[in-house]
Amino acid sequence: MSDDFTLAGYAALLEELFSRGYVARSYHDAEPNAKHLIVRHDVDISLESALRVAEMESRLRVAAVFLVLLRTEMYNPFSRDGERCLRTLIKLGHEIGLHFDASLYSDEVDVLDHACAMECTLMESFLSRPVRIVSFHRPAKALIGLDRRLAGRRHAYEPAFVKAMGYCSDSRGGWHHGHPLEHSAIARGHALQLLTHPIWWDARAGETPVEKLNRLALARFDVTRLELGRNCQPYAAWLCDSFNPGAGEGTP
Repeated sequence: MSDDFTLAGYAALLEELFSRGYVARSYHDAEPNAKHLIVRHDVDISLESALRVAEMESRLRVAAVFLVLLRTEMYNPFSRDGERCLRTLIKLGHEIGLHFDASLYSDEVDVLDHACAMECTLMESFLSRPVRIVSFHRPAKALIGLDRRLAGRRHAYEPAFVKAMGYCSDSRGGWHHGHPLEHSAIARGHALQLLTHPIWWDARAGETPVEKLNRLALARFDVTRLELGRNCQPYAAWLCDSFNPGAGEGTP
């Protein structure tokens, strides 16, 4: 059974599920006892990687849900490039939801409801479309199986999605709790919520999770230097001198 964590490997996994009679459904119409597949992506690290996964899914005519963090040091969904990624995801037919980091707030129910509503409203105002689904970022145990809506919205850890149907995740860059095709829900022909993180699949064949993250870190370093050059003249001059040594010297 393949553990090919590349875009081609991910496409092959989806195609195998479809060959077994599964169809992609949303959180709003998936039925636990049917061959329904909820395709979920928690965007923890890179919107660019999410976009590459979304483009591949679009070619397979798969509509997925991408859950996006608002409060993270890893990316800015409100930046020029962040907005471009999100609006392209929407044009490709995917749904945008909120990836909610509850650890940033008090664990009191009213506080979490207010905080989640605030973040959803920000995203809705920015994208001019409703946020209908929420997932927790690195959820505390108390939130897994939470049998209530959050800020009036459904969340991905409701019993309907983690108990009544199968649940499988690629956390830490591997199938540490079993491969999706070996899941008991698949054996019974029941629904499966498939959680993947785009960064693990936007990869080169044979890369380890650490190698993938190091490659991203280097790319981010280059972007940061270019942005510093665009916004700070002394740094722009230094970049020019560093990459074009002697460019400012006259000829003898």
